[in-house]
Amino acid sequence: MSRPEAISPRPARVTAAEVAELAGTSTATVSLVVNGKTAGRVSQANIERVLAAVQELGYVVDHTASSLARGTSNIVILVAPDLSNPFYGGVISGIKAELGSEYQLLLSVTGEGRNPSAADVHRLVALRPAGLLVEAPDDEFLRDLPAGAPLVLLDAPGRETQAPTVNFDLTSGIGALLDHLAARGHTRIGYLDSLTRTETFELRRALIEQGAAERGIAYVGIPAAASLIDPDGAAAAFTEHWPSWRDAGVTALVCATDSHAYGVLAATRELGISVPGTLAVTGFDNLPASAIVSPALTTVELPGEALGRGAVRALWSQRLEGGAAVGAGAGAGGDATAAAGAGVGATAAQRSAVPLIGARLIVRDSS
Repeated sequence: MSRPEAISPRPARVTAAEVAELAGTSTATVSLVVNGKTAGRVSQANIERVLAAVQELGYVVDHTASSLARGTSNIVILVAPDLSNPFYGGVISGIKAELGSEYQLLLSVTGEGRNPSAADVHRLVALRPAGLLVEAPDDEFLRDLPAGAPLVLLDAPGRETQAPTVNFDLTSGIGALLDHLAARGHTRIGYLDSLTRTETFELRRALIEQGAAERGIAYVGIPAAASLIDPDGAAAAFTEHWPSWRDAGVTALVCATDSHAYGVLAATRELGISVPGTLAVTGFDNLPASAIVSPALTTVELPGEALGRGAVRALWSQRLEGGAAVGAGAGAGGDATAAAGAGVGATAAQRSAVPLIGARLIVRDSS
């Protein structure tokens, strides 16, 4: 019987000290070079020596050890009600692009239609995250959230005094939508709401009702006309409430999201309703499918990628104000959009420093 081959011992991990010794520099210089922080601090000659030593030794940066030395991990947590919503694809892309390679994004899904609660992140905080990005929190969440990680809220209008918050400029986007509908001759409109009763949906409905009144458009409200962010649910809600809207003379229906509008378009085909001849249909988000559904959807574009990038910039700004190390992605595209210098205990002026993300109207065939 042959003897099993001996297993080679695992090679020891190359250290920064070994790279420094080969390069003839200090370990601090090695750290600056491998983390891309050489500007104005390390000569080109030393950069080249360090990079040559890294290549020769096969050195890999141990981000975990570095983060533990800082007292936090290299994890940023995104908490959201329903990550299956296609809108979050853009948000996640923006967050990951801005985080860079040094930080990892951890997704925490609370469940369809349910707002995040502090219980959802209590165990995650034990990971000592570099920050929490939270979509649609409620009062209980903010009251019970354990201390210890910088917090940024996404798309949570009205909560700017509680934490740095990155929001869309819904007022301008909705104003443009209502001007468009008025110019097309619509005088009575309806609204299909979301059952996810978060601040952003409450504000959308309120701005539509207020803006319609200012333009002499009748807002035909049906409180029960709502569904989860799901085309099938939206189709069922529309089918149920269309007779009431039709009898009230509604000729345009604004939907809380593009996903709602997709369901409405499917239902209108089933019911033989002409769009936009009998009913104009619009949405919010400008998801990729909105340009190819039939008819192509008029929508208020809410750029998810810009929201994600803005949230990370606000996070880095907050950590910088608090003396924490800023991540590799902090300067990417850096400009005034990063100006949010505060955590939960900051002044209202600091929290409101986060600029609004622009929302624009995309006009297509459905209106």
